[in-house]
Amino acid sequence: MHPELERLALISDVHGNLTALEAVLADIDARGITRVLNLGDFVGKGPRGREVIDLCRERCEVNILGNWDDALPDPDFDHSDADRWWLEQLSPGQGEWLRGLPFSHDFWCSGRRVRLYHASARSVHHRVRFDHDEAEFLSMFANTPATGDGLVPTVVGYADTHDPYYEVDRQRRTLFNTGSVGNSMNDPTPVYVILEGVPDSRDEAPFSIQFVRVPYDVEAELDFAKSVGMPEWEEYASELRDGVYRKAFRLGVPPSYHR
Repeated sequence: MHPELERLALISDVHGNLTALEAVLADIDARGITRVLNLGDFVGKGPRGREVIDLCRERCEVNILGNWDDALPDPDFDHSDADRWWLEQLSPGQGEWLRGLPFSHDFWCSGRRVRLYHASARSVHHRVRFDHDEAEFLSMFANTPATGDGLVPTVVGYADTHDPYYEVDRQRRTLFNTGSVGNSMNDPTPVYVILEGVPDSRDEAPFSIQFVRVPYDVEAELDFAKSVGMPEWEEYASELRDGVYRKAFRLGVPPSYHR
């Protein structure tokens, strides 16, 4: 018989959208999943970064650094007016907590070496999209100064692009993107990942990755953002209602071409 399997919930890119986060956590709870790991980007874009950080610190056993988490509290970053608004919403000490988060998290699961990080093995600011080439795929499994030394992973989960996907090569190297809880692109429904296996085990055992979409009250989130005078509200509405990235929205690019 196989050892008892366990499910881990992987969330990412909440971006201050507390309404979506609460809906996703309620779904996780309803499934009886108690372990939640967060791949970063708690803040920016949405109005409630402070509350999102507080809730994730309470509920997530692992929190990982995202690009917004690194840049927004950085005193040397060239902040826009909107950036300064999002930064002002944070409680004292939250910016330092964000910038102090670990870059990556490694563990064994069902005989596979799993590594989680936000954007790429190189940096939280280096983006690798779903339409990458083979060299980019292989680079995601490399040890770098950012990830540190250790066993090279055979499974890598990351976030950042807000586009969930799953890919396996002939050597069983598995790369997947969790998508986004608070700012999902294309299909704007929040998405998270359930990873099932035997954690901390180097023995081969069943292993699976499942994507879960969770509907929520989009208009309630947008109403709150408007009520507090959040900047770039129209861009936020475009992303939450239609899954159209704000830069494409500003350029008037049709939804099917927003990538």
